[in-house]
Amino acid sequence: MDESKINWMLAIASLLAGIGIGALGHHLLNAGARRTQKLRRLLAERERELASLKSGVDDHFSELAGLAESLRRDSDTLMQHLEKGAERLNSLPHQTPGLAAPTAGIEEATASPQLKAPRDYADGSGGTLSEEFGLKEDKELPQPPRY
Repeated sequence: MDESKINWMLAIASLLAGIGIGALGHHLLNAGARRTQKLRRLLAERERELASLKSGVDDHFSELAGLAESLRRDSDTLMQHLEKGAERLNSLPHQTPGLAAPTAGIEEATASPQLKAPRDYADGSGGTLSEEFGLKEDKELPQPPRY
């Protein structure tokens, strides 16, 4: 063979090998670019979801603040109504014994000697609700047998 033909064959083989290596490199680099593009698209979707969740949370808290304000106004209205009712009851010309001050009835009930404490409460400090209830005090604790 002629040297010029070998040079041409070597050049063509090198060209084909270069094209193959270039195509393989492009394919591998392009796959990374596709993956990067897919990740960017996924990131954009997640950011949109996050933005919608944030706006939903903002709406929720603004609605909650409105409801709390409404509740406060209603409680103020209720307190005013109770105060007016109490003033109206206190300004009655005659008071019946049933409408007397509630502390007077409590004082009378605690002062009467015939009322006894309910049985579920302990008399003094040693009753059924005390920590020592049911425990017998043995002066001498049993000793374990010695071998």
